[in-house]
Amino acid sequence: MSNKRRFTLENTDKETLKKWYSLMTMGRQIDDKAPNYLKQALGWSYHAPYAGHDGIQLAIGQAFERQHDFLFPYYRDMLTAISAGLSAEEIILNGISKGTDIASGGRHMSNHFAKPEWNIHNVSSATGNHTLHAVGVGRAIKYYGAKGVAISSQGESSTSEGYVFEAINGASNEKLPVLFVFQDNQYGISVPQKDQSANRRAAENYRGIRNLKIMYCDGKNVFDSMNTMFAAKEHIEKFGEPVIVHANCVRIHSHSNSDRHELYRDDNERHCVRLSDPLTRFRIQLLHSGKFTEEELNGLDEQAKKVISDAHKKAIKAPDPTPESIHNFVIPAPYVSAKYPDGLHDGSNGQKMKFIQALNETLKAEFRHNPDTFIWGQDVANKDKGGIFNVTKGMQQEFGKKRVFNAPIAEDFITGTANGMSRFSKKIRIVIEGAEFADYFWPAMEQLVETSHDYWRSHGAFAPNVVIRLASGGYIGGGLYHSQTIEGALTTLPGLRIVYPSFADDAAGLLRTAMRSEGPTVFLEPKALYNDPIAETIVPDDYEVPFGKARIRRQGTDLTIITYGNTTHMSLQVAETIAGETGKQIEVVDIRSLIPLDKETIINSVRKTSRALVVHEDKVFAGFGGEIVGMIADEAFSYLDAPVKRVGSTFTPVGFNRILEKAILPDTERIYKAAVEALSF
Repeated sequence: MSNKRRFTLENTDKETLKKWYSLMTMGRQIDDKAPNYLKQALGWSYHAPYAGHDGIQLAIGQAFERQHDFLFPYYRDMLTAISAGLSAEEIILNGISKGTDIASGGRHMSNHFAKPEWNIHNVSSATGNHTLHAVGVGRAIKYYGAKGVAISSQGESSTSEGYVFEAINGASNEKLPVLFVFQDNQYGISVPQKDQSANRRAAENYRGIRNLKIMYCDGKNVFDSMNTMFAAKEHIEKFGEPVIVHANCVRIHSHSNSDRHELYRDDNERHCVRLSDPLTRFRIQLLHSGKFTEEELNGLDEQAKKVISDAHKKAIKAPDPTPESIHNFVIPAPYVSAKYPDGLHDGSNGQKMKFIQALNETLKAEFRHNPDTFIWGQDVANKDKGGIFNVTKGMQQEFGKKRVFNAPIAEDFITGTANGMSRFSKKIRIVIEGAEFADYFWPAMEQLVETSHDYWRSHGAFAPNVVIRLASGGYIGGGLYHSQTIEGALTTLPGLRIVYPSFADDAAGLLRTAMRSEGPTVFLEPKALYNDPIAETIVPDDYEVPFGKARIRRQGTDLTIITYGNTTHMSLQVAETIAGETGKQIEVVDIRSLIPLDKETIINSVRKTSRALVVHEDKVFAGFGGEIVGMIADEAFSYLDAPVKRVGSTFTPVGFNRILEKAILPDTERIYKAAVEALSF
């Protein structure tokens, strides 16, 4: 909309006004009807009423262009979704969690509306989480020179979240086409805005950020909201910078159907907000304008009522999700290698490389292979430096600053915008250094959780094509925040692939497979091995290692050691020592891929040797090895001639002093002792 034309009651044609009122009355009737589904035990067990947000939500939906824009609504955005084009049936299917719900097939919480084919995205219940996804999409829109904007809608209280600041800071720094809408009803459930920040208006907390326009409107007023939303989009198109639209709203009802607002709002306040009802005000405006009669508006109300009734009848008869469907869409099928189906090679061709060189060369090769590949993170691209360990050295020089670039020191920004950018196109592949050290990745855990269940939650509509690289483990004298290995926590999240190579060839092969696959992969790199000659191997050209295929690094008949990462090399040393001392042959299984796990190779090896020792760098207590032990006990118990033993770190953090580090981390001495005990039982 040009600044020369503004929506007013007088200059807006009757058909447009009729459409707006029809959308508003249909939305409000569904909003009012939703609690009845719960009372009748039909569903909609979570419902956040939008009444009082009508003006701004109508405007968001009308400003959204499904051909070009990306919309990230939040859980109160029912009218936004209806205004953007969702039907009454689609809204009700979501509310009562039917299997044909287009947002998630009943997998996600009710009142989380989406339509992936129109780029209306299924967002998290973690409030404000999707702002980072909108910024990621905005980055892709700008990079590809596409038309459109990313619209992120949320309540004002969510702006207290740190990642919302990171999103707005990043969008302004990169000058991205992102429109942040704050629907401000002055309450975060029962917490008033005055308890959230010193500024009464949340958008003022972002005042002073360069390359950021802040606009205010009355979110209860249809015309003010329309004018502001269209002006915001026009500003983004003209100046190429993000905009915050702060809409003043009221919340007429409780926060949700599990909240009782009479416990914290007095009678007078609740009476006043009802008097501010945007639908009632709009109806009065239409009547006073003379463009509509009472009968006409009543007719539109009745028409909406009939549409809702018909939609209800269809939705009630729609199929429910089936119990067996829970295993669908946990993670997409990975890229499958035709050349190396088992991830094995005979070492007859290729180049001998250190672990770090294998990573660097594979990254470069895949960037040449797919021009829609990107990498960013902390410290990854500054002159001749390529990451804290120089894994990305030379990449920016070859592939340019638009594909290889530094990110702010904000791990959830790095991870969340990767999730978002991959939403723009399935052809995009993103690699991030999630943190300089794995220990620093914890601020991104909410974004990682989000990434892990996006595919499942969206019923297969979207999977983030992201590889998260993390320099992991100890043996470098790094102490706290530089020596932990965190796979014990990460492997509890369904929807992630998690790999942990021990040698240069597996590092190259797993990285290539990860970068060519759909879905998220966490790539854990034992940094102590980056330049250690012990991890050097021949790396064939275009080497690929499939997920879920372990590698038997040493054949044996008397004991199986199951291991990965740094402890693979220690286990091999112990196996050679014991063979020389006793003639006993230890089989060393390098699992390489934790999730998915090659259960078959592990179980077959234990059946062959009748003894098992699980070794990893992580803590023994609650470490990933416990799952392997449990699996062996469950599926190979009858083959065991001795208890399954474990070796790992003590249940402490990793100390900085080398004396402390040695006392904490596993070594060949501990592995040797455990192996001898297992063999002697």
